[in-house]
Amino acid sequence: MLADEVDHVIGVDTHRDHHSAAVTTTAGAVAAQHTVGADSSGYAELLRFADGEAPGARAWAIEGTGSYGAGLTAFLAGRGERVVEIDRPKRPARRDGAKSDELDAIRAAREGLSREHLCQPRQRDWHEALRVLMATRHGAVTAQTRAIGSLKSLIVSAPDLLRCQLRGLATDQQLARCARLRICADHSLERRATTMALRATARRALALQAEARELETEIAALVADIAPDLLAEFGVGPITAAQILLSYSHHQRFRDESAFASHSGTSPIPASSGQTVRHRLNRSGDRKLNRALHVIVLTRVAHDPKTRAYVERRTAQGKTPREIRRCLKRYTARHLYRLLQTNPNLTPINPT
Repeated sequence: MLADEVDHVIGVDTHRDHHSAAVTTTAGAVAAQHTVGADSSGYAELLRFADGEAPGARAWAIEGTGSYGAGLTAFLAGRGERVVEIDRPKRPARRDGAKSDELDAIRAAREGLSREHLCQPRQRDWHEALRVLMATRHGAVTAQTRAIGSLKSLIVSAPDLLRCQLRGLATDQQLARCARLRICADHSLERRATTMALRATARRALALQAEARELETEIAALVADIAPDLLAEFGVGPITAAQILLSYSHHQRFRDESAFASHSGTSPIPASSGQTVRHRLNRSGDRKLNRALHVIVLTRVAHDPKTRAYVERRTAQGKTPREIRRCLKRYTARHLYRLLQTNPNLTPINPT
């Protein structure tokens, strides 16, 4: 535990404009508190404060290392400080409902002292580059889906002559046709307005499609540079590989492969009763990572001969398709974790 390795723990409650810090001893007693601005001068001031109030071995327990605390985390890690990631501390039930940034900083420090397993902050550099590309692509794909839905609705209620031209076409053909529609002066007011709406919606969907493809190309190049062996796995494409890398982040983030499986929501949950011994799906964990593993498993079930043979064997043993997928996702999580563990590019941000 952290209390056995350091002399002080500095808890930090992060916000957009300022950070509140609290120095605690290994017994949880508060030694000092300080608030600084959330900028480079504030980070330097906070480090000087720690040098004076927390000499010797120390660790920083920071809440929000991937959001408001990202700048402070990178600053401290670059100066050799030990940083651990703390999610939002649980507030104890209190009659007075006390809440402040200073109290949250103290809770963050005490959370770091009480937890047996602590997470290190995620990488910056390639990890942050991959994260922003994936987030932007997700926004483009989501907006494109909405635009296509709007186009379909417009076609349903379009004037008969216009609707008959479009309703029998595939989606890609509808987009191409609508993007080229022209407005004629002899058309009715309704048809002119509908044509304009269809054309604008189709062009927006096509622009978003092009944007998503451009981002996918960048993501694929980045993933190929970081983890080419991951892309070589059957059923693993650039987007699923990127999500796996984002969730894994670096070595030592997870204590072992079972912790990674629990984080991905693939660890089996006992659901036995009487003489029935079975496990059910785990519906918690990182759902984006779980979805990536699910896509890999579905691809292998459809196209990989070894996986298909496994499915047939387990089906003959009386397993349901859902139980078989659960087993395959657990195996996939184990295999990919061991593969990532051997990747030299995934070193921790502050190795201990």
